[in-house]
Amino acid sequence: MTIDEILKAIEGMTVLELNELVKACEEKFGVSAAAPVAVVGAAGAAAAPAAEEKTEFDVVLASAGSDKIKVIKVVREITGLGLKEAKDLVEGAPKTLKEAVSKEDAEAIKAKLTEVGATVEIK
Repeated sequence: MTIDEILKAIEGMTVLELNELVKACEEKFGVSAAAPVAVVGAAGAAAAPAAEEKTEFDVVLASAGSDKIKVIKVVREITGLGLKEAKDLVEGAPKTLKEAVSKEDAEAIKAKLTEVGATVEIK
């Protein structure tokens, strides 16, 4: 039997038949299909943060400062929230305003809010 014949036989199997095949292979050869996947997954996850530069940022309103009304107006403009929701968000600071935005957008939001007296963090 060639590899192509084996692959064609596997292609025609149902999910239940494939599950039984995997279990039979594990028992016959004394191996586990789950162990190598976990090892590869853990190694890949550990390497990813070192190689990948952060591209998404969260904008957090740390405090509203002394002029809450202006801050609420800017928060409404940025988030599209209604007056009550924006007021609750500003008064409940520290709160996340925007999640997973680009660095440029995060910097623009921070500039608008600091201009009206708010304290903003980018995480």
